[in-house]
Amino acid sequence: MLMNSGGSRTTVWPFRWMMHQRRGLRVGVLVLLSGGPKNGAELIAEVENLTGGWWRPSPGSVYPLLDQLLTDGLIAKRPDGRYELTPKAEEEVGWPLGTAGSRRSPASTLDEIEAAVAYLEDAATADPGALGPVRPRMKELAGRVDRLARGGVRPPDRPGG
Repeated sequence: MLMNSGGSRTTVWPFRWMMHQRRGLRVGVLVLLSGGPKNGAELIAEVENLTGGWWRPSPGSVYPLLDQLLTDGLIAKRPDGRYELTPKAEEEVGWPLGTAGSRRSPASTLDEIEAAVAYLEDAATADPGALGPVRPRMKELAGRVDRLARGGVRPPDRPGG
């Protein structure tokens, strides 16, 4: 379960977690530890709970990951055997639930935009009407990106995102 904007817990769609098992486990463990200290067994159970039982990571994937996170200095092992985030993790990971690394570059931001566009293309293929409600916003964003690509900057009347 994750907290939604209303403060209640919600189940993560299992397919989404299954598609991100390898790279998602690292981020998932860090996110789960952001909620408080947990041991390996608690982390495994929480992932299984979050995915409604669709994915239960093996100890053979969780414990080596915890060792790597310890080596990377992102977590610390407490005397009670639970792991907790270090200040380095909170600094580098970018909270809340941001991208790994707090340093953004134009190139990494474009990578994220490219992935988002691929998602939108897939959504439109699966359901041709899915993008209808957001097309005006897409056109506005496309215009802003086009202006930047042509060497322009943010208009003075638009202070932020």
